[in-house]
Amino acid sequence: MVSPGLAQNVSPIVAEAVIEAPLKNVWEAWVTSEGLERWLAPHAAIDLRLNGLMRSNYNLNATLDDPSTIENRIISFEPEKMLSIRVTKAPDNFPFPNAISEMWTVLYFEAVNTKQTKLRIVGLGFNLSDESQSMRKFFEQGNMTTLQQLQNYFSGQN
Repeated sequence: MVSPGLAQNVSPIVAEAVIEAPLKNVWEAWVTSEGLERWLAPHAAIDLRLNGLMRSNYNLNATLDDPSTIENRIISFEPEKMLSIRVTKAPDNFPFPNAISEMWTVLYFEAVNTKQTKLRIVGLGFNLSDESQSMRKFFEQGNMTTLQQLQNYFSGQN
């Protein structure tokens, strides 16, 4: 059901930032278990291949076998250029259990120069349902926070 009077938006959400690190380092921070554990999730396991899994858990006291683990399937990738993923298992307490099955994310990596990388995160698959629209707002904020965390990590603030 769509709430009357609310502006509905099904267009992709886009968040981007320039990271103060070489392209190779930013790529490895996203696509290796060790890289992701250094700045985003204390527990991560990444199988970088077509249909491989990216499993992560943001809780320091949890494990990858906990119900709070997020599981993404790798849809496609081009090394050091693009990674596309889709959530196949959301954490048990995720507030948008139906809408998440329609969404996917594409990350674009681009060298600005030898010491900087532009990272663009695009979320797609939103619809007009209240749940999808609420999830859209959640990821608009979350993707910006994720980019800030990555910037902080490479600037030594993490």
